[in-house]
Amino acid sequence: MEVWLTPALGFDAAHGKARLYGDGNQPISWISYRDVARAVAAAVTEGTGRNMVVELGGPQALTPREVVRMFEAAGAGEITTESIPTATLENQLETATDPLEQSFAGLMLQYAAGDPIDTTTSSRLFPFQMTAVRDFIASQLAAAKV
Repeated sequence: MEVWLTPALGFDAAHGKARLYGDGNQPISWISYRDVARAVAAAVTEGTGRNMVVELGGPQALTPREVVRMFEAAGAGEITTESIPTATLENQLETATDPLEQSFAGLMLQYAAGDPIDTTTSSRLFPFQMTAVRDFIASQLAAAKV
C-alpha cells in the first residue's frame, strides 16, 4: 500500500488524482510493508513457514476503483482517475530497454491483472491482524492534514 497508493506511482488522493493500471476493476490484496516485515521476522525468528513458499496479502482484496471510493468516503474529496490501458503496459514491457523498465512494466501489468491472495495459510502461520486498507487511508488522510 505504501508504494501503490501514494503519489510516487500516481495515486495522489490529497490532490484528487489517481492513476490506475488497467481498468482498475481487478481485486488486489493490498498489504502494508510493515505486515510483510512482521511475517518475515516471524518466519526467521520462530521458524514459521520453514521450507515453504507463503503468499502474503492484506485482509481484504479490493479493486483500485474501490480504494478510490474509500478514499473519497473517508474525506479525501473527489478523485479523478486516469487509466493506463493494459495494451500500453504490454507495449512498455516489450519496448523496455533495461531491466528496471522491464520490472516496472511487469509490476504494472500484474496490478492491472489483479492479485487477490488466498490468505488461509498465511493467516494460520502468522496470526496477527494485517493492516486494512481503511486504516491505511485514515493514516494517509491524517498525515495530509498535518
